[in-house]
Amino acid sequence: MAAAPPPPTWVLALNAPVSSKPKALTDPPGFVGTRDRKSLTKTPPRPPPTTAETDTLKVKKAWELALAPAKQLPMNAIGMYMSGSSLQVFSIMMVFMLFKTPIAAIFGVQGAFARYETPGTSARLLPVKAVYVLMNLLAMGLGVWKINQMGLLPTTRSDWLAWEVAREPLERAMMA
Repeated sequence: MAAAPPPPTWVLALNAPVSSKPKALTDPPGFVGTRDRKSLTKTPPRPPPTTAETDTLKVKKAWELALAPAKQLPMNAIGMYMSGSSLQVFSIMMVFMLFKTPIAAIFGVQGAFARYETPGTSARLLPVKAVYVLMNLLAMGLGVWKINQMGLLPTTRSDWLAWEVAREPLERAMMA
């Protein structure tokens, strides 16, 4: 009878007792290990920003805030177009929100930019605030357009018939 073939090496490795000392593995290419990190030159810590740098960063963030309403205009315009021109609860609520949000934003300009207000940025924030108000007025203009599309603005002569005065003829033609 033939003897059974010896088991594969991986079976023998699984059945072998675990060695107490793990094998040393080499680092993969491109890996900077903890041993090699110490040999790298250390970069000096970055000095704290100056007030001019901080003010410039605050003005940049204020510009982002000022242009945020303009980024919402395309989405609002698509929503207004999709809601239709009939008088329905959905379209009326959308128009209401289109007026309410910009009005609240315009009245809260100082509060919106309060965190960017410093003695160095107060003069530089005036055009930013003006653009913010302008962008909110554009959003309100979109609401006016929607109200006109819904037929709620009195833009035709027939909308003002209650105030029309009957014409008095200057002369009459009588048949004798």
